[in-house]
Amino acid sequence: MNSFGNKLRFSTFGESHGKALGCLLDGVPAGLEIDEVYIQSELDRRKPGKSEFETARKEADKVEILSGVFEGISTGTPIAMIIFNTNQKSKDYKNIKDIFRPGHADFTYFHKYGIRDYRGGGRSSARETAARVAAGAIAKLMLKELGISLKSGISEVAGIKSKEFNYEYAKSSIIYALDSKVEIIQKEAILKAKNEHDSVGGVSRIVIEGVPIGLGQPLYYKLDGVLADAMMGLNAVKAVEVGDGILSARAKGSTNNDAICLDGFESNHAGGILGGISNGEDIILNVYFKPTPSIFQEQHTVTTNNEELEFSLKGRHDPCVAIRGSVVCESMAALVIADMILLNMGSNMKGLLKYYT
Repeated sequence: MNSFGNKLRFSTFGESHGKALGCLLDGVPAGLEIDEVYIQSELDRRKPGKSEFETARKEADKVEILSGVFEGISTGTPIAMIIFNTNQKSKDYKNIKDIFRPGHADFTYFHKYGIRDYRGGGRSSARETAARVAAGAIAKLMLKELGISLKSGISEVAGIKSKEFNYEYAKSSIIYALDSKVEIIQKEAILKAKNEHDSVGGVSRIVIEGVPIGLGQPLYYKLDGVLADAMMGLNAVKAVEVGDGILSARAKGSTNNDAICLDGFESNHAGGILGGISNGEDIILNVYFKPTPSIFQEQHTVTTNNEELEFSLKGRHDPCVAIRGSVVCESMAALVIADMILLNMGSNMKGLLKYYT
């Protein structure tokens, strides 16, 4: 599937080495001020080639709005956006034309579709996520009107964990590190892996603030379920935690329960969601990225003709895909929350009467 969402639905198109990438976002209410400078700034956060900690592929990632906006305001019709690729080097991939890269989607895409787009992974490339960030930027503009905001950062790289979460600091960090005290060690781990022609994994932490009580559509469209779906749909993501996540399985009910008082909850082990519905607390997500599968060490694999061989990869790849992936997680979370906001409008008669009277 190339589409996501319910009331606020977006579809993406394009390949890593194709002419362009883009998205069609349907369901944006009319009258929303569309800040193109802000949308571009979000893409700039994700774009490649900004530092030695990312792929060397340099793309401007300039976004162009094709429809759905008139004089800076959404019209209520589908918003189409396009991002042209300008720095493809498809020749770097000719040596793997018939070779499956270990850990990559090459193998499964070929066996599913019977077609091999070897140029940077084609549709399975993380390059596709630029379109998601463009769509997510518009969702963030909508949420801003409702007092809902998102923040994120990298809490772990190569097993090196942050001891504190400073989201303001993360904005100025080239690797979006949440803890300045371990940032240097995390950077060293990335560069060490890069120099060894290897890669490392990482963890992105996302916090959504200002979410009202009541978002989520039980039983089969729960807020945490859809958020997990959104994150697991991203390249290289292998696990998602809500709130305490795995630690909840090791706790007792007496310590895991969030006591309730007149001012709200006394703790937030649940990560802002109970029974698949937001409870008014901050929503907290931890998203786990595996090491980038495209590495430059000699590896054992097979070809499309079922022949075994050793091969070495060429090209330009992120030594730690989690860094730029953090921005994409934030964008997907924004799209989910905006969709749930629109879905929630008709959840009870009081809401309907308030709108129509």
